[in-house]
Amino acid sequence: MIKDTESIENTAYLKPVMFVGTASDVGKSIITTGFCRIFKQDGYAPAPFKAQNMSLNSYVTAEGFEIGRAQAVQAEAAGISCHADMNPVLLKPTTDKSSQVILLGKAIGNMSARDYFKPEGRAQLFAEVKKAFHRLAVKYNPVVMEGAGSISELNLKSRDITNMRMAKEAEAVTYLVTDIERGGIFASLYGTIALLDEDERKLIKGIIINKFRGDVSLFAEGKKKVEELCGVPVIGILPYFKDIVIEQEDSVALTQKMTRAVDGKVNIVIILFNRLSNFTDFNRLENDPRVNLFYSNNAEEISKADIVILPGTKNTIEDAIAIRNNGAAKAINEAFKNGKTVIGICGGYQMMGGSIADPHRVESNIPETAGLDILPVQTILLAEKTTRQCFFTYQNLKDKCTGYEIHMGETLATEAKPLNFLPDGQTDGYWLNNKCWGTYMHGILDNPAVINQLLAEYTAVEHTITDYAQYKEEQYDKLAALLREHIDMEYVYQSLKS
Repeated sequence: MIKDTESIENTAYLKPVMFVGTASDVGKSIITTGFCRIFKQDGYAPAPFKAQNMSLNSYVTAEGFEIGRAQAVQAEAAGISCHADMNPVLLKPTTDKSSQVILLGKAIGNMSARDYFKPEGRAQLFAEVKKAFHRLAVKYNPVVMEGAGSISELNLKSRDITNMRMAKEAEAVTYLVTDIERGGIFASLYGTIALLDEDERKLIKGIIINKFRGDVSLFAEGKKKVEELCGVPVIGILPYFKDIVIEQEDSVALTQKMTRAVDGKVNIVIILFNRLSNFTDFNRLENDPRVNLFYSNNAEEISKADIVILPGTKNTIEDAIAIRNNGAAKAINEAFKNGKTVIGICGGYQMMGGSIADPHRVESNIPETAGLDILPVQTILLAEKTTRQCFFTYQNLKDKCTGYEIHMGETLATEAKPLNFLPDGQTDGYWLNNKCWGTYMHGILDNPAVINQLLAEYTAVEHTITDYAQYKEEQYDKLAALLREHIDMEYVYQSLKS
């Protein structure tokens, strides 16, 4: 259930607010996160909402429902538990032409893009989306909404369930976000607004320009030109920043990650699968000063790593075939034979076994393929998805660890040698030795005990791992402070109260 919030009775009502974009990856998600924290700081009871999300980065609610990771992060910034209503439709691409559809936290099957966008069924999806929004609106004040991609994709407009159609349903105060680093913002802002219908244009109350570099005073004339062209004020110009760490929404962010080994640190390579999922599993490790973490499917770069991690994937069989074809599988096996650390998480764990079978064709049309044969386990993909938050102990360590499972497979071992032990007597994963194991636990590398054990073989440098929950709280506060400094918050509040 959604948590009730007592403070909502003690605050003025705010209209829903929505952040939409001129394109994908312009900063909507992080700005939504920042506003969730601002409203919380100011005594309101905010909750995030994104009607439809397409991402392989997902999370599990306390009730066992799956949502986009970005909405879980936004809920955390708002100081509340995440809920399936915050992201009623989640699309997880399995191939270039099809996705698994998650409705209200549960998988309802795979669909091609053609089938998903058919008029039949869109009305039902939008009805569920609207119900989810209104359930949140009763409980929270304000609902902080995020759009998806560009709001002016005319070929998709009639089937829209997440952008301006949702803004109209919610009667949301809407702000348009653009990324100046890409160039061409005059055309993209003017064109985006010009292509809206009149009733949609009336909802746009301001523009936020993201990722500005340099002296903002030099853009004064540009700001004036934007306002003249678009007919709405520029309410904020946000500077480009790297010193605030907020989990990214999807794998677009991987293009900005390191891609090779360096000297002087423990080199950890994350195998870059075609359908890599939940790369946030490595955020904490990436920020450890002892570590150089990089992503690659290049055999030569993999061979330079001290630790090889096979991450999650939305298509285990096809990605297993892909790494055999590009030489990465051979490099992983060589790393294992040479005594380097090789571990797998979720799909990566499945891939480390002898075989992966898909009798129900839940991920692809390929019925079975060989794995890396590093661990003595076999995997069968099942039609029913396992989604749950977990507490567990890792090996014989006393520290209580946390993680979450999102998988559609069952992995069986010839001899039980579990990695993790759950309070209810269940176990997880397979432990070959300290340098080779596999697990279904996403988030396992957020736990200090696991990180320290993983790095102990490679460095004597002592590092006290900070409280990760507190660290994330500090990042949300820094983000809120940045937005307050560069956005006209008085204007925002006037818009939301009028």
